[in-house]
Amino acid sequence: MSRNLAALLVCTLALAGCANWQGLGPGPGFASAREERESRQVVELLAYAQKVTTLPAEEQQRELNASNQIFSKDRGAYNRVRVALLLSVPGTAFSDEAKAAGLLEPVASTETAGPMQQFAGLLYAQISERLREQRRAAQFKEQLDALKDVERKIIERDQARPK
Repeated sequence: MSRNLAALLVCTLALAGCANWQGLGPGPGFASAREERESRQVVELLAYAQKVTTLPAEEQQRELNASNQIFSKDRGAYNRVRVALLLSVPGTAFSDEAKAAGLLEPVASTETAGPMQQFAGLLYAQISERLREQRRAAQFKEQLDALKDVERKIIERDQARPK
């Protein structure tokens, strides 16, 4: 009977160990490893963006060219966000927020909400808001120009009237 008890104990321990084993397949351990990798990548991207803002214009352009070249070979989320970050750096000759938003939108809108997607979503929201503000500013400028044109016509008409 002690053999049966020992065998039962060994089987119970083995099953208990298997229940907690997370392996390499999809599951909590896999998601955690993916999230850790993406978290490190997000930190790397932030440090990279900060570094690029301090570079001279020529080196910034080289970084963009290199990132575009890498992105053309590997269109994954990391490289997509990297190019979008560069395109969204204010004050650069190559700043293109509309293109950056276009690059970020597929990553930001995925169902998976890992660190990279969350960062892409945050960046996408900020860029989209700046684009909306730019459009509103352009609309206000057009309205102001139209009002100035009306004012100018009124002044011209008043001056053309005989007194």
